[in-house]
Amino acid sequence: MPIKIPNNLPAAEVLHRENIFIMDETRAATQDIRPLQILLLNLMPKKIETETQLSRLLGNTPLQVELELIHTQTYESKNVTKEHMLTFYKTFADVKHRNFDGLIITGAPVEHMPFEEVEYWDELCEIMEWSKTHVHSTFHICWGAQAGLYYHFGIQKHTLPAKLSGVYPHVADYKNSMLLRGFDDVFPVPQSRHTTVDRADVEKIEGLKILASSEECGVYAMATKNGKQIFITGHSEYDANTLADEYYRDLGQGKNPHIPVHYFPNDDPSQPPQVTWRSHANLLYSNWLNYFVYQTTPYDLSRLNS
Repeated sequence: MPIKIPNNLPAAEVLHRENIFIMDETRAATQDIRPLQILLLNLMPKKIETETQLSRLLGNTPLQVELELIHTQTYESKNVTKEHMLTFYKTFADVKHRNFDGLIITGAPVEHMPFEEVEYWDELCEIMEWSKTHVHSTFHICWGAQAGLYYHFGIQKHTLPAKLSGVYPHVADYKNSMLLRGFDDVFPVPQSRHTTVDRADVEKIEGLKILASSEECGVYAMATKNGKQIFITGHSEYDANTLADEYYRDLGQGKNPHIPVHYFPNDDPSQPPQVTWRSHANLLYSNWLNYFVYQTTPYDLSRLNS
C-alpha cells in the first residue's frame, strides 16, 4: 500500500523513480480505509534528504500511511528555503489538538550541547510530554533517542573519544522482539554520532528493555514494555552516500575525521560505498508500523486517551 505525502513534496519525484507507491490526496480520500496518521518531527538540517529517506521506508509496507511534517517554532532551519518550510511543514501548535498513530523524532546535530542549552529544548519537551497521551507509538532516532531517554527516564548522554561513523554489526539482545522480527543473527546499521548512552544506565530503568546492541557501538534499540516509546541510536534510514557526504564535509571543515568503518570497499574513500543495511532498514520500519502501530492502535483515534 502507498504512503500519502503532501502534494509536490520534493521526495515524491525521487520515490516515483524508485517505484515506491505514493498517492495524491484525491485518490487517498476516495479509498474506504483509515490510513495510519504518522507525524514526523524533522530536526535534521537537510530537511528534504531526511523527508525522502523516511518516506521511502514508510512507503514500503502493505499499510497506507499519511505523513505530516512539523518543525520547531523556536528554531529556524538554515539549510532549506522558507518557501519549502511554509509549503510542507506545520508547527506543533497546528497539530497538538489531534491524535496520531505514530510519531517519529529525528536526530539533530546538537550532540555537543547539554540538552537544556539546545534552542528548542523546551518545545521538544512539550512535544514529548504530549506524545504520552496523543500518540500511540513514538519512534526516536539517534540524538532524538538520546533526548527521549533523558526526558522520559533521566538517562544522560556521554561524549565519545572520537566520532562513531560507519556501518557496524549488531545483534539482538532480545531475540523474540517483534521490532526485530525477520532480522538476521547479525545485521548492519549505519552509525554517525559523537555521544552515547551507557548500557548500565538503561538496564537500571524498570520497564525499559534493550532489544539490540553492538560490541563497538553499545546499545542500539530500546523500547518500553508496550512499545509506546522506541529508541534507536543509529541511522538505518541513511542513503548509500550519506556517511560519505558527512565524511567529506568534516574533511572540508578541517576536522580530520576517521574513515567510516565497514563502509568504503577496502576502506578506500575513492571507491563508491556498498549498501548492506537496506533490508534491515525496511524490516525495522515495517515491523514498527505493523506490530507497534497498526495492530494495536484504535480505529477511532479519539479513543486514544480513553
